[in-house]
Order: sequence, then structure tokens, then C-alpha cells
Amino acid sequence: MKNSVSEPAIAVSEHYKWIALSNTSLSMLLGTINMSSLIIALPDIFRGIHLNPLGPDSFNYLIWILMGYMLAVAVLVATFGRAGDIFGRVKMYNLGFLVFTVGAVAASSVWSTGDAGALELIIMRMVQAVGGALMMANSAAILTDAFPSNQRGLAMGVNQITGFAGIFIGIIVGGVLAQFDWRLVFLFNVPLGLLGTVWSYISLKEIGTHIRNSIDWLGNLLFAGGLATILIGITYGIEPYGKSSMGWANPFVISMISTGLALLILFVFSENKVKEPMFRLHLFSIWPFTAANISAFLAAVGRGGLMFILVMWLQGIWLPQHGYAFSVTPLWAGIYMIPLTIGFIVAGPVSGKLSDRFGARPFATGGMLLAALTFLALLIVPANFSYPLFALIIFGNGIAMGLFASPNTAALMNSVPSSYRGAASGMWMTFQNAGMPLSIGVFFTLMIVGLNATVPHAMLVGLVSHGVAETQAAHLANLPPLGYLFAAFMGYNPLKSLLGPAVLSHLTHSQAALVESRYFFPQLISNPFHHGLVLTMSFAAAACLIAAFFSWSRGGHYVHEIHAEHGIKTKVRT
Repeated sequence: MKNSVSEPAIAVSEHYKWIALSNTSLSMLLGTINMSSLIIALPDIFRGIHLNPLGPDSFNYLIWILMGYMLAVAVLVATFGRAGDIFGRVKMYNLGFLVFTVGAVAASSVWSTGDAGALELIIMRMVQAVGGALMMANSAAILTDAFPSNQRGLAMGVNQITGFAGIFIGIIVGGVLAQFDWRLVFLFNVPLGLLGTVWSYISLKEIGTHIRNSIDWLGNLLFAGGLATILIGITYGIEPYGKSSMGWANPFVISMISTGLALLILFVFSENKVKEPMFRLHLFSIWPFTAANISAFLAAVGRGGLMFILVMWLQGIWLPQHGYAFSVTPLWAGIYMIPLTIGFIVAGPVSGKLSDRFGARPFATGGMLLAALTFLALLIVPANFSYPLFALIIFGNGIAMGLFASPNTAALMNSVPSSYRGAASGMWMTFQNAGMPLSIGVFFTLMIVGLNATVPHAMLVGLVSHGVAETQAAHLANLPPLGYLFAAFMGYNPLKSLLGPAVLSHLTHSQAALVESRYFFPQLISNPFHHGLVLTMSFAAAACLIAAFFSWSRGGHYVHEIHAEHGIKTKVRT
């Protein structure tokens, strides 16, 4: 039975494309603000729900409040992109705006405290993630339908700039609003979400083609189950297990990752057998599409954990050494990373517009090469750096990511037939969003490996030389690094929190004052942290160099409609 292909039946005005761009940009802004606003607001949220942030189970809640949204989006975007092809991209997108707004209201209304409050917040964030996935999976397809091929790079550039800017706007907004009331971090989304919901239902039209056929339920279940279990395994892999500082030997982690891989293998076999697969695997026979997806995934892996490493670098070392109390470092860390956002905002629309004329390859490839260079440049920056140099390097990293993002996305969407744009958008977003938690897992693992190699000796010597008993110092020196990284991330003085009153009371007043000062821990951890930084930044640089190779291999400017008009055969079946 052949698929029923519905052609667009609605004529739209010339300015409709700008309506589509502004509305989808608002959804990207909201989605990324929501993703990042909790990074700085978490200490206030934990206090607001009366949960001890340094309690034994608190790290689990931290991970799920932060990463649960990303995991859910990564699992759902491919399914929702495919649903957009079948039922209509605008219909799925509009539903996403509504669900996202309802989730924001629910998250701001969490009624319990303690563990129950944290669990409710995680669930409400998952509801928001369903809405976010519906919007993200279909926004690129809506833009591709609305804009001609010679303007799609510009459209993708503006759209992704707002998304990237939202990450850093979220950090600052979350930090500022949480000072007044943690619920405002979620309530902030509600009026904008309501505006976007009403606006999208009124103004957006179904102008793209879509295929009316059935949903591949088995494929959806296999893919969602496989990806979810792998990402959950990675999430728990960075937690301590037994006497180990990481959980990669944890039977639960091993079983989750193994099960996930087995389910994804079954998914591939299933997709090649069913008539209407969820993942249009045959799209990978179009090399520009494949190269763009691989490049996007590697870029996400290279940069995904960067924000967390920079935040910990600033909060745990640099800001305290420059006179900032640990309690205010979360907000200031976001402010000092603004050059990264500015770089992306500067490069995104320019590269998108130029790629419409000259093709994606030179800009996307150049962006990844520049990104690798900036990651390597961070290796030569001392832990207690000169801020102008640091700002210049992260500004360059923002430029690099801006050069890459919009040309690569426009090239990816240009490479597929119009009837598969929803599926292509969902597949692209899957690679993007799966790369983020994978990157965080790899970055944390490499950082902990680096710290484990050098921290125990440095901390033992430093604590003993300032009056801490050797047995107590040895115990603290061999604690999992995640403990003091987590404390610094939450805006607490790590040594003051770890030593506690029982140890500090046995020191002289001057010894206790020095050990719990804002300067002692950063000086103690600076060299070990830089050792871990070498591993993480080297990994990021390598990922970007490989991404550059695949980006260059995509070939020249490729637009599916133009190739089809000239009778050039493609391997895509319909």
C-alpha cells in the first residue's frame, strides 16, 4: 500500500516566513532557558524545598533535575519529528507549546518538600521536556517549509542564535530570580509560554507536505527504551560506587548500557523490516545528510560538557581567588561566561547568510577547526588565569560554534525531500540531544580521572601542614572528587562542608580560619584541576577535529529540490 502524500493547500503571504521564524525562535529561547536556568538556581531550589544539597542522596536529585529534561528530549524528538510528518508539523509544534507551558505552571506549583518535593520537580520537568521535544523536533522542519533554500541558512542561524543565547540568559535569569523565590524560575516561562501558544495556534499554517501513514510503535518503543537506558547508565556512571570514585564498574550501569545497546541493535533490524519505520534509515544514503548528522553529534559531544567544566572552574577556583564568596559564585560564573554567548550571536547569522550563497562546507568545517583550536588554547591557560585572555578564548569558541551551527543545520535540512523534513529534524535533534548527556558523562569521567591522579597527595599535604590530623586528612584526600566538585557547584565552601565542625574545632583559630577561607581550597585544587582540564579539553578538541573531517566530506552545496529538478538521481525511496 502506497503512502498518501498530502501537498500543501494553503497559500501564505510573503511575510509568513518571518512569523514562522520569530515564533520558532521564541520556542527555542524558552526551551534553552528552561534547560540552563536551573544550573545557577539549584542551591535556592534545594533550600526552597528544604532538601540538604550535601545530603547522601542529593547528587541523584541534582543529576535528574538537571539532566532529566535533556534525557527526555533526546529520547522523544525523533518520534515527535516523525509524528509531524504524519499528522502535521505545525499541529505537533503547537501542542508542544501548550504542554511546555502547562509543565512550567506545574513545576512552579510543587507542593511537597524534601525527597518528595525533588521527585515532583523531576516529574514536572519531564512534562516540560515532552513539550520541548515536540517544539524542537518540528521547528526546523517548519522553517524549512517556510523559507526558500537560498534563505534557510539565515533562518537557521537566527533560530539557533536565540537557542544558544537562551542557555546563557537562563543561567543569569535563573540566578537572579532564585534570589527572590525559586518558583519564579519556572513562573518566568509561563507568560512567554502562553504568548507563544496563542500566537502559534493563530498564525502558523500547515504549508509543508506530509505523509499520512501509521506509526511504527515497535520501533518507537525499541528506540526510546534503548536510548533511555544507555543515557541513564551514563548518568549513573559518573557517580561513586563502593570504594571507586566512579560507577562504571557498577553492575547496574553495565546492565543498563548493555541492554540499551541490545535494544538499539534490535531497533535497526526492526526498522529495516517494517513498512513505515520511525527512523528513516534510508536518509543516511544521502551523504550530505549523514555527514551533517555525524558532525552535529560530534560537535555536541565536544561542547556539551564544556559549560559544566567552565562553571566549576569559575566557581571552585577562579572566583574565590578573586574575592568572591562561594555563596555568590554561581551567579557570577554565568556573568563571566557571557563572551561565549556574544561570540555565537556575532557569528551565527553571518555564517548562516553566507552559507546560503557559498554552501555550508567552508563555514561548518572552519567552525569545527576553530573550536578545536580554542579547546587547545584552554590547555595553556593557568587555573588562576587572566580574565581578558580567558574571555578572548571563550569568545572564539562561541564564534566557532556559531560558524558551525546554522550552516550545518541548513545543509542537513536542504538535503532531504520535503515530505521527510519532520523525520530529518527529529533525527538531527536526537543526535544533538544525545550528544549532550554523553558529553557530560565523558567530561566528568575524564576530569575525575585527572583529579584522582593528583588530588590525594596535594590535599593530604595541604591539610596536614595546616593542622588537620593525618588520619582525617587522608580520609578527606581519598574521598571521591565528585563530592567537592558538587559542593563548589552548589555554591558551598567545599572544605568547610567536608571538614565539618568536629574537625575544625580541633584546629587553632588561625588554622581554622585559613582552611575554611575562600582562598585555601582553590589554591589546593588548582594544579590537580588543570591536570583534569588537559584530559577534557584534549577530548573536546579531538571530537571537533573529527567533526571537521566529516563536515568537509559532505561535498559542495546540495539542495534536494534542485537536484531533483535537474534529474539527478537520489537513493531515497518514498
